[in-house]
Amino acid sequence: MIESIDVLVAALSAGAAAGLKDTASSAVKDAYAGLKTLTSKALRGKGDDPDDQAVIVAQLADPEAHQDELRKALAAVNADENAELVAAAQRVLALTDPEGTSAGKYRVDVHDNQGVQVGDGNTMTLNFDAQS
Repeated sequence: MIESIDVLVAALSAGAAAGLKDTASSAVKDAYAGLKTLTSKALRGKGDDPDDQAVIVAQLADPEAHQDELRKALAAVNADENAELVAAAQRVLALTDPEGTSAGKYRVDVHDNQGVQVGDGNTMTLNFDAQS
């Protein structure tokens, strides 16, 4: 299964992109707003530093541009163990990409494997050195 942190980041990015469109349904906008609120609460749990809060706001305002930072911040607060937050992310993905969700795009099991890529448009080079 795709790691919950990746699901959270994908949902934040998808919700932000969908929310910018005038055609986004109120269900998408509401689900995304709820996800942002839960994410903000989870991230704010790591401290009360005003500078940290400003960074969180900036990251959530443009999650696509801050994916790596969000992954690190979410991992730092064990967001993958927050069932309510993960469920909210899955709801946003179901609303923004129903075909991908029903096809299992966000549920891929690659544990205990090597040389695996998940995603669209990837390139991989594998070099195998023969050792005697």
